[in-house]
Amino acid sequence: MSINFVPDNFNVPTSFVNNLYRLEILAPIFAELDYDAVITSKERLRGVFAEHTEWPKDDISLEDNIRDLKRHEKEFHTRKAFAYSVLTLKIDKCLGCVYIEPSLSDEFDCDVYLWMRDSEINLDEILYKDVKNWLA
Repeated sequence: MSINFVPDNFNVPTSFVNNLYRLEILAPIFAELDYDAVITSKERLRGVFAEHTEWPKDDISLEDNIRDLKRHEKEFHTRKAFAYSVLTLKIDKCLGCVYIEPSLSDEFDCDVYLWMRDSEINLDEILYKDVKNWLA
């Protein structure tokens, strides 16, 4: 893996919009919307990142979530990783998240994780295809 995740001259997209949803930088401004998506989907989310992860814990608080989002926003602006909130077009509900991180394997440029809240799981495959095409 190279020292820099992306080249210094690479213009990292800050948003993506289609007719179903929009992706915006995962940041504290979306904390309440994100928190609602996390707590309503926490059982399933525990298997998204690792088989035995404890995130999100049953007692996760809004303050915990704000801390996480501050970290994600900092990683974005320092170009260490790129996390996006998947929002409705009106930005009144968080539907899920997309995380793009340096790969732990030399075979890949990045690892991508994504999830949709339980109530919007029907959009999961669409999001997967959109992100795959967006990154190609």
